[in-house]
Amino acid sequence: MKQEQAQEPTLNKLFVPWMRRLTIGLFGFILFLSLSGVVSFAQDTPQFPLSNPQQGQPTEGQKTVPSARSAPGLSNPQEFEAFVDKVVNEEISTSHVPGAVISVVKDGKLFFAKGYGYANLDQKIPVVADKTLFRVASLSKLLTATAAMQLYERLKLDLNADVNNYLTDFKLENPYPSPVTPARLMTHTDGTTQRLIGIAAKEAAKMKPLGEYLSRYMPPIVWQPGELYSYSNHSIALLGYLVEKISGASFIEYINKNIFQPLNMRRSTFLQPPPAPLTNDLAVGYQYQNGKYQAVPYLYLNIAPAAAMSTTATDMANFMIAHLLQGRYENSRILEPDTVRLMHQTHFSEHPKLPGTGYSFRERLENNIRMIGHLGSLRGYSSSLSLMPNRNIGIFIATNSYSGIHGTFLTKFLDRYFPAPNNEPIKPLSLNNSQLERFTGTYRDMEYPRHTLAKLTSPFKHIIINKGNNGDLVINTPSLLFPGSVPKIQLIPVEPMLFKRADSDAFTSFGEENGRIAFAFNPLWPKIGAYERVYWYETVWVQLGIAAFCAIVFLSACIVWPIGYIFNFIRGQASLNRQKNTFAWVIAGVLGTLNLVFLIGLPLSLWLTGWKLAYGVPTIVLALLCLPLITSILSLVLLVFTILVWKNNYWSWMTRTHYSLITLAALIFIPFLAYWNLLGFQI
Repeated sequence: MKQEQAQEPTLNKLFVPWMRRLTIGLFGFILFLSLSGVVSFAQDTPQFPLSNPQQGQPTEGQKTVPSARSAPGLSNPQEFEAFVDKVVNEEISTSHVPGAVISVVKDGKLFFAKGYGYANLDQKIPVVADKTLFRVASLSKLLTATAAMQLYERLKLDLNADVNNYLTDFKLENPYPSPVTPARLMTHTDGTTQRLIGIAAKEAAKMKPLGEYLSRYMPPIVWQPGELYSYSNHSIALLGYLVEKISGASFIEYINKNIFQPLNMRRSTFLQPPPAPLTNDLAVGYQYQNGKYQAVPYLYLNIAPAAAMSTTATDMANFMIAHLLQGRYENSRILEPDTVRLMHQTHFSEHPKLPGTGYSFRERLENNIRMIGHLGSLRGYSSSLSLMPNRNIGIFIATNSYSGIHGTFLTKFLDRYFPAPNNEPIKPLSLNNSQLERFTGTYRDMEYPRHTLAKLTSPFKHIIINKGNNGDLVINTPSLLFPGSVPKIQLIPVEPMLFKRADSDAFTSFGEENGRIAFAFNPLWPKIGAYERVYWYETVWVQLGIAAFCAIVFLSACIVWPIGYIFNFIRGQASLNRQKNTFAWVIAGVLGTLNLVFLIGLPLSLWLTGWKLAYGVPTIVLALLCLPLITSILSLVLLVFTILVWKNNYWSWMTRTHYSLITLAALIFIPFLAYWNLLGFQI
């Protein structure tokens, strides 16, 4: 026994240092891969870039833009074309965007429409404003909401009734007293969250009927309906299903008859893919990787009412005109004026100075101007629709790659034609250090999948709010995940719970829960958004630390002890009670090995699968998810053995301590897995 005790420190000295360095580096890397591999598929919110920015096809020489004289307004089409050419050509040449299109309406007429770059790079097919179709992703929600408001006008849909009153094939499980209503679906205050896994199919034949899909995959209600804004594609998909149930027609048939036909949108469709001959004019979606453009596969979306529309810039111009003219387009009317006003007005906002949302039309506040509209983002496509109701102006932009061109264009458009007035500076509110400390911490965007393993994407939605040096707050992003991606934002206090951004006229507010600062509203973007404050144990570094500790201990269980045991056996120094304790160490070794296989295999599998998780979870991931179920049971066996070895003084003190550490890591690993939705098949 003394010889065994002498040998164990030697083994620790030999193996532990290099294992610690190797495992921390390896596990940090693979956990990063796991977080970056599970990506968003049909989201419309700006995101921190997970890859290089996308850039565009070289374009023709740029026109010189004449200087604007003191806010000329939107009146000269030639001057405006020169302005658009300059901005768009600059963006597509520096952001790897193959093609783009823009249409602008003013005073009930098409003011401007033009295509840029290529719809198909291989065949050199240019983008044509009235011909080329783009997938506009979440702009589809505006048409779905318009359809719902038509049913409201006909007294067939009560905006404030419980949606379960209209559902017959399935019901929403709502644990809260406040009901989920059509109005709350359109304002994304229904209490549900995002879902990314399984929202698409590889081919049209594998798409699920809308009702069948929602009955199985509707995200759970996790917030009291009506209290918080949390964007969810499935909220509007459910609204589209209500349109089907109430009208008695399929969603696609209803939209064709009641919106596309009256608005003369002949080159628009929710069919996937677009029918012939429209399919020949659909812009190819691209992703720029490794110095070249790669065409992305067509995603057949199961959430059609939320993201499946394909359309042209001129068709979208007709839709914008109808909403700006209070529901009328030429001699057709799709909504009554009162209904349009109801749809456009603000129905939810966290603070009067912050942008809110109407019925699917979300506010953007910039240069003291209220714009309403929506953004759209799908793999290979980006789009935006913005209305200025008080000025009767609408702007539609689409590209065939993921791009932030719409945000850049709108800011430059407003600065040129509607510059911000020179308002008197707001007097800052003086807060002491302890008051500022209440707001500091890590916050997480509420728009993430809470109930599936795609929760692994949530660290990419973290921001950190710290105290500044001048009685202010500073927003930045974790350097581990977002090196240099978002500039720091300085927040100056102006009210006890309201801060103004130093670099713009935008505001950020905070919300309390049980006396604790729990939410930050609109900390980054000029549209509605909410971030929840995470507890210390949810921060990236704590979670990485737990994972690294477990990985090191599991590695010691499956490598260090067997090597030491074999080494002693060869030298004839095996423990006298080897027969008694072999089974205990076999259990520890199996548990450590299985957990390491899971820690390495799952992140790599998710990373290799990447965006294809939109189709569902692959078999290899399902197989790997079985391992934690096995090791959780083995952890309880390990706990029994740990109690026995200490009670009966088996082995040396150091060996017992090592075994206890393995047990501790195994037990800690269980809630760690549960937190990330990795315990069981939460897919």
